[in-house]
Amino acid sequence: MADTDQPSGLTGRKTVEDILAGGESDGHQLSKSLGLFSIIAMGIGAVIGAGIFVLTGTAAAQYAGPGIMLSFVAGGIACAFVGLCYAEMAALIPVAGSSYTYTYATLGEFFAWIIGWDLILEYAMGAATVAVGWSGYVVSLLKDVGLVIPPRFTAAPGTAVKLADGSDATALMNLPAVLIVGLLTLMLVRGTKESARLNNVMVAVKLTVVLAFIVLGYGYIKQANWTPFIPDNDGSFGHFGWSGVLRGAGVVFFAFIGFDAVSTAAQEAKSPQRDMPIGILGSLAICTVLYVLVAAVL
Repeated sequence: MADTDQPSGLTGRKTVEDILAGGESDGHQLSKSLGLFSIIAMGIGAVIGAGIFVLTGTAAAQYAGPGIMLSFVAGGIACAFVGLCYAEMAALIPVAGSSYTYTYATLGEFFAWIIGWDLILEYAMGAATVAVGWSGYVVSLLKDVGLVIPPRFTAAPGTAVKLADGSDATALMNLPAVLIVGLLTLMLVRGTKESARLNNVMVAVKLTVVLAFIVLGYGYIKQANWTPFIPDNDGSFGHFGWSGVLRGAGVVFFAFIGFDAVSTAAQEAKSPQRDMPIGILGSLAICTVLYVLVAAVL
């Protein structure tokens, strides 16, 4: 219930005490099973993705040149300010809800309602996009080993597809994408501990790939490719020079998106006041260092 001294209706707010009391009620208690390692792994898993390879090459070629390394540093610093805000709020209000909960405590119910729907749309669209991308990789991999999934089951419903005999057809569903979303949903339903274990394994695989790229690629570095480190500007803003580094930072900023998701697990952290700030900022720092190293090698 909102505090009686606070505005009511659309501007009604919940006090921090009410939010904490609601989060600790018997009917809504979540298992506190996440330690510091799992929280950091959650942040790394949410941040590192295909963007590290796709965005780096694009931004370097079009805007920053070798200075893309500085672009990643600038992007990491910008995200650090946001991360500090999330870290403070997650430590102050260690309950589920992330930005929705923080908005309810500060701006009121109406704005929290808007933020809540924003989060639902963000994660729904993000999950759908990743699932479709994963489906494309799986379909290609299975095809390489001789297993072909019918085109009707590898595209969005209603999409025109070509069958093996060359005829046209309409797709029914993207079956691999549906299956991976279903499997991960079941994993989440089983509990936080099981989900965290799976995430830790996936993060270990991610880091192995990234570190292998850095270590193996180090021997092929040609330092001549780093000269000039910041190419001369071609006369227009954002095309090389320092303005290009800044524009590159704006592009690679998207490679950092995801660290804010760590705050959604605050209620499941064993020691949220200590672990949430370290988890958010620690995962961001680790990802920034890895991004700079990948950019240097690439």
